Amino acid sequence: MPAPAPHVPASAAARQTPSPAPASLGVPRTPKPSSGDEPFVSPPLTLWGKTWRMLLAFTVGFVAFGAVLSESAPSDAAAALDLLAGLVALGLLPFRRRAPLLVACLITVLASVSSFSVGALVIATVSLATRRRWREVLPVAALWFLSTTVFEVVTEPADPLELWVVALITLAVLVPTVLAGFSIGGRRELFAVLQARAETAEREQAARVAQARTAERAAIAREMHDVLAHRISLVAMHSGALAYRTDLTADETTEVATVIRDNAHLALTELREVLGVLRAPEVRWPTATGPAAPPERPQPTLATLDELLDETRAAGTHVTLRVPVEPAVLATLAPSTGRTAFRVVQEALTNVRKHAPGRPVTLTVDGEPGSRLTIVASNATDGRQRTLGEPALPSSGLGLTGLAERVSLAGGHLEHGVDDHGTFTVRAWVPWTS
Repeated sequence: MPAPAPHVPASAAARQTPSPAPASLGVPRTPKPSSGDEPFVSPPLTLWGKTWRMLLAFTVGFVAFGAVLSESAPSDAAAALDLLAGLVALGLLPFRRRAPLLVACLITVLASVSSFSVGALVIATVSLATRRRWREVLPVAALWFLSTTVFEVVTEPADPLELWVVALITLAVLVPTVLAGFSIGGRRELFAVLQARAETAEREQAARVAQARTAERAAIAREMHDVLAHRISLVAMHSGALAYRTDLTADETTEVATVIRDNAHLALTELREVLGVLRAPEVRWPTATGPAAPPERPQPTLATLDELLDETRAAGTHVTLRVPVEPAVLATLAPSTGRTAFRVVQEALTNVRKHAPGRPVTLTVDGEPGSRLTIVASNATDGRQRTLGEPALPSSGLGLTGLAERVSLAGGHLEHGVDDHGTFTVRAWVPWTS
């Protein structure tokens, strides 16, 4: 047999090994907590969220303004100025998310001369602190503390005790306000991280499910093709012969019809077994409502290779088998490896019947335990013309693709091609496992 030309590898293109989806494919990365250099976007406020914050700022400011009026009885002008500054602070409050540092500084300055602005100052400072940026919080905190104490020094410079009291009260309000903002911001970031992780997990799970479904469909397609293609090709070939051979005797017609019937029956039996495994493997066990289903017919391996070759020869294809390995050594193959090798031979012989009917096939099965098992099937593709009226057998064009996938999943490699002498060769190897 002439040496075949370089073959076209098929297993590499047929690998179905799933790989993690990169972030560029739409699977988001889990966000890291804000370190102070990256902006943290607060969740959008609802109408109720905006309303109760404004009501809280107004209520706190109104209480503080009332306390100042009852304690010091300021002039009408001072009270009007206090009230006006407080209203301006409340008006700035809705803009704190657009320019948090600027709004907090402006409200802090207004609060130094307006008790009515205290509520707005607390809300603005908490909102700024939720960003968890010390370089923004410290200037506002210092401005708050200094503006309050300086205002006290300017208005009542003769009483140092009151200055200390004001400073302590300012710190007693300022520190919890900042800590509350940091706590809220940390909780928001934690919630955002957990939510992003949950969304990522859902998307990754959906991707895994989609990959599993794709792999399952491919596995079902391979199994259905391997089970049915061989039998159906025999049925199609013999039934086609009945259609255009008018010179057959009654005995020959009966013999062909028997072959068609037997192969159709075997195809249905094998299809039933595959569907039984795919749909309801658990019903194979005995239950309270009925006995166990009969055991499945053993899956084909190299031990049943002679039956396959006999069927092929009976259909008119001459097959020469070469097995340099001793039968006892070949019997040590693992069932899964033997089943893969059987499917390689079965698909190669099926392709000969479809695309090169009547051409002889040379089949070689060789290998070494612990190394690899090699299967080579070759046949000529030239020189044989179809008889006028002889039907061509249907072909999906996916047999070798599915076979390459099967071999690849077994850890092996498959290649096929036609050399310069018109010899088509299918060559596959799989690891020899015992």
